[in-house]
Amino acid sequence: MKIKSVDLAYLNVPFTPHTDKHLKYWLPHWHITQVCRLTMDNGIVGIGETIPNYTWSRVPDDIEDRILGEEAASLMWNDGIGAGVQMAIFDAMGKHENVPVHQLLGTQVRDYVPLSWWNMDMPAADWARQCADAHKAGYTSAKLKARAWQDVRGAVEAILKVVPEYFHLDFDYNGTLDNAANAVAHLKAMEAYPQVAMIESPIPQGDVAGSKQIRQRINKAIAMHYGSPPILTTLAEDVADGFVVSGGAKSIAEQTAIADAANKPYWLQLVGTGITTTWAAHLGAVHKAAKWPAITCMNIWKEQLIRDKIVLRGGFHQVLDKPGLGIELDEKTIKKLTVDYHWIDKVRHVYRYSRASGEVVYMGASKEDLQGAYPAGALPVCERGSVTLPYEDDGSKKFKEIWEAVQDGKTLRRFEGRKRTPAKRK
Repeated sequence: MKIKSVDLAYLNVPFTPHTDKHLKYWLPHWHITQVCRLTMDNGIVGIGETIPNYTWSRVPDDIEDRILGEEAASLMWNDGIGAGVQMAIFDAMGKHENVPVHQLLGTQVRDYVPLSWWNMDMPAADWARQCADAHKAGYTSAKLKARAWQDVRGAVEAILKVVPEYFHLDFDYNGTLDNAANAVAHLKAMEAYPQVAMIESPIPQGDVAGSKQIRQRINKAIAMHYGSPPILTTLAEDVADGFVVSGGAKSIAEQTAIADAANKPYWLQLVGTGITTTWAAHLGAVHKAAKWPAITCMNIWKEQLIRDKIVLRGGFHQVLDKPGLGIELDEKTIKKLTVDYHWIDKVRHVYRYSRASGEVVYMGASKEDLQGAYPAGALPVCERGSVTLPYEDDGSKKFKEIWEAVQDGKTLRRFEGRKRTPAKRK
């Protein structure tokens, strides 16, 4: 069965309204998804999806030169052809052989797979809203972007008021706690909340000594992205309880072999709508170590792009047993959302970090800038009463002044609380 034609379509898939309130400042380019259709010489059509501004591997510009006229079976394990194309080849091969994709990937070990809700750092009320929505949708866990510039403890307390006791929280700090001293002090305080289950990358993963100290002193599971530090160092120094695993089918199989041998569970992290989430389910069905809830971020989009929607029960969804991926595209929605561009710029903004004392620090024009400027400024770690929000360009002189002041990693500090009253002399 040879590949006859390639059809790639860009879509602008809207976020849910509450998610867009925040992600429009950080990841508006995640609106863009690319749906791939491969037509075979026998008429079979395979489908797949790439999030081109994130995914482990974009579809190469010369994809037609690489795959047209080639035997589909010879390309199944080629991670270099891009996420959507590889997915579509597995889908087509499953349809051709009249078997579900998971039978092509390995031996099935589970028929239901866990899935987690996902979102970025937000103030307490917004995190509580996200987790309430997650519980209502059948999730039993949320993996959230915890950050040093938010009152994480206050946010946890707000969440616990709106979800049941069995709802778990996993926090990804992306290294923003900066060092082991900060991390241990903060994470020790988080031990007061049994619902906080797992901690990902509290400090930069290259700090092996610091990571080892954290794992020895913290009573929470610590996860790290597989491969950083090198896997032999990670295992020898025993700095992680489990991993974040992503990539193509071949890469995931290789990472799984090591995780299985070391008896280390992992999150399978493959970002996308219902199409990618279904692909992740087939992978999770055959890889024993994929025991932690997968992260596909499906919940951030208004549309799953598939006709029969994925429904969660008790935090799990069923692995489909139909030929190929087992899904059909929602053609009406796809047609409506198809666009002729593949990038969306961020709304111009800076970040306003405010403390309970009334002190305010303006930083960066992006979250990437913020992640450098915050620790460089030796600012407090998850201080009580602190909150960071985007301040959008409103055309004012004030914004222009702040914008110019925070370029090149600089910060602007002000007091914007109540007017201070001078202390009386005794």
